[in-house]
Amino acid sequence: MENRIMNGPLPEDVAFPPLRLGDEAPDFTARTTHGEFVMSALRGHWVLLFAHPADFTPVCTSEFIAFARKENEFRRNDCILLGLSVDSLPSHLAWVEAIETRFGTHIPFPIIEDPTMAVAKAYGMLDPAAQDSATVRSVHIIDPGGIIRATLTYPAAVGRSVSELLRLLIALQEVDRGHGLTPENWQPGHPTLALPLQTQDAVLQAGSQWFLRSGTKDRS
Repeated sequence: MENRIMNGPLPEDVAFPPLRLGDEAPDFTARTTHGEFVMSALRGHWVLLFAHPADFTPVCTSEFIAFARKENEFRRNDCILLGLSVDSLPSHLAWVEAIETRFGTHIPFPIIEDPTMAVAKAYGMLDPAAQDSATVRSVHIIDPGGIIRATLTYPAAVGRSVSELLRLLIALQEVDRGHGLTPENWQPGHPTLALPLQTQDAVLQAGSQWFLRSGTKDRS
């Protein structure tokens, strides 16, 4: 893959294709509502990086409120939330203050400013020829080793499900603990699926349901 790991600010005139699962998350330095931030400083923790095209937009405001209300659950699962917007730091600060004043919700996680769209481009959220931030509605889940484990992109008119993103995070962690695979709509505490069988003898011994077998139960 192209070298996206940067020391210091990212250049404005570089764009990359979307990150693939298994790629290393680009490093960068940026200003946030919680002070200066270095992405690689979060190694050792799970990270959920979610981007939006502008502050004070209705869909994104509803998402920020939902993320704020579930931030404790993400933190209990060793996951740090990071917001990203192309708007400036003063705009972020005004938006955070407005959400708290008008809706009574404190935003406990940092929001990264990205006015040049350099971070969005480094993470492949924008087409190389993009002149605005219309498509910046992506989510990246990054594991403690700095590896991209899941990516999702949403249209501007459709809100993301914060509960589903939390479920996805916990499912990834469950798989990493060696508890097998997670089936459709798996929930914490539910059984997982066994790993695929690798030999003809194992298939014969497992019987007719050899391709869909129960695994272990979540022990968390």
